[in-house]
Amino acid sequence: MKHKSTLVWLRRDLRVFDHVALHQALQDSDKVHCVFIYDTTILDPLPRQDRRADFIHASLAEVDAELRQLGGCLLARHGDPLTEIPALAAELKVDAVYCNHDYEPQAIARDAAVARALEADDRALVGFKDQVVFEKSEVLSQTGGVFSVFTPYKNAWLKKLDADPSVIAPFHIEPHAARLAPPPKGAKLPTLKQLGFEPSNLAELKIPTGMSGAAQLFDDFLARIADYKTARDFPAVKGPSYLSLHFRFGTLSVRHLVRTVVDLMARGSGGDGAAVWLSELIWREFYAMILFHHPHVAGAAFKPAYDAIEWETGKQADELFAAWCEARTGYPLVDAAMLQLNQTGYMHNRLRMVTACFLIKDLGIDWRRGEAYFALHLNDFDLASNNGGWQWAASSGCDAQPYFRIFNPVKQSEKFDGAGKFIRRYLPQLSHLSDKEIHAPWLHARDEKLDYPAPVVMHDEARKRTLERYEVVKQVKPADA
Repeated sequence: MKHKSTLVWLRRDLRVFDHVALHQALQDSDKVHCVFIYDTTILDPLPRQDRRADFIHASLAEVDAELRQLGGCLLARHGDPLTEIPALAAELKVDAVYCNHDYEPQAIARDAAVARALEADDRALVGFKDQVVFEKSEVLSQTGGVFSVFTPYKNAWLKKLDADPSVIAPFHIEPHAARLAPPPKGAKLPTLKQLGFEPSNLAELKIPTGMSGAAQLFDDFLARIADYKTARDFPAVKGPSYLSLHFRFGTLSVRHLVRTVVDLMARGSGGDGAAVWLSELIWREFYAMILFHHPHVAGAAFKPAYDAIEWETGKQADELFAAWCEARTGYPLVDAAMLQLNQTGYMHNRLRMVTACFLIKDLGIDWRRGEAYFALHLNDFDLASNNGGWQWAASSGCDAQPYFRIFNPVKQSEKFDGAGKFIRRYLPQLSHLSDKEIHAPWLHARDEKLDYPAPVVMHDEARKRTLERYEVVKQVKPADA
């Protein structure tokens, strides 16, 4: 395929290295333009101070600078891609628009509409795999079916990678960079203010942005990846990679990460942590595959029987939900986790499970309400992973925890924040309590009055109500976690 000119549409791939669509466009075309659309259908409903908008803006500045070093630039438009992409393609007189695949239902519908508009103008939309190693139906069971359990999927994923390591080979940009279209006169990116946003606390939180930020975080993680298996569960410990935000916006290459970790494992380095972290990357692709094949999960249970559950509604349920959102549940680990989310846009993965299970199985609130709250506040919000995590906690998803496995928030606190270090960081009013008292302050009455609420529910009582609530799905005997 040879084009006179092509437009590369960046979306969840905000980088200039190991970029499939850009690589292919440079190979297929005499001249290549690059564009990012500030999608008003996504951005308009957001608060005016949004860390994700801030992150995108900073990351695109780095993309533009990198492209300019190579002789090109990044164009930017602010509007609806359904009109902006066809209009820009016509303005630039390109033969085709190249992009990397997105697997969310709304994105698939958007791309289909853009493709129709381009086709009507005798142009093509050409898509490529970039944000995952294996997509759509590339990993299937031996009978050709779609996996709904993680471990068999993971085994098939690893077997497929072992059979064809070329799937993680890099897609080089520099050798073909001379085909980048030169910057139009006066071309520059819009400011945050021009986009209708104000600076967030992104810089204050010292969250690294862009390609350089992703590289910095990955280098830091590689130095401690061997401890990941154990350290990942303790929120007061520097255990995670902190790369989830960069995965979300593609400032890193998943192929580069997998290549690096697989190489570590082949050399006997990385300890148990490297294999466990690779497994986490495969979970990400598992959930993306589930969303692609079962788009109904975006609004309903993966297992239809679970849609029969009757969740708490009305004024009391709304008050309980507000207490959860505002970190007023009376359970210190839950509240500290919610404060971490509200203040930083990040929540430790162990705490995502704890807070989700508490909302669903202690408060009896529909998992979709929690999912939507996370979607609004998480910097790294990804529909497939967020939905998969919430349905896991609700027991309604594929390969989810059984409904009778109900996290005890106090036991979780004692096990994963035993010294209360994480709790004290976000709830300093509890700092004077002992390491034993801090997990359940109401059990250790003191003369002084704590500046902290009593529990909104008692776990043992809530657990009984949950088992009754889930009777509708006809599962088996209960057990506490």
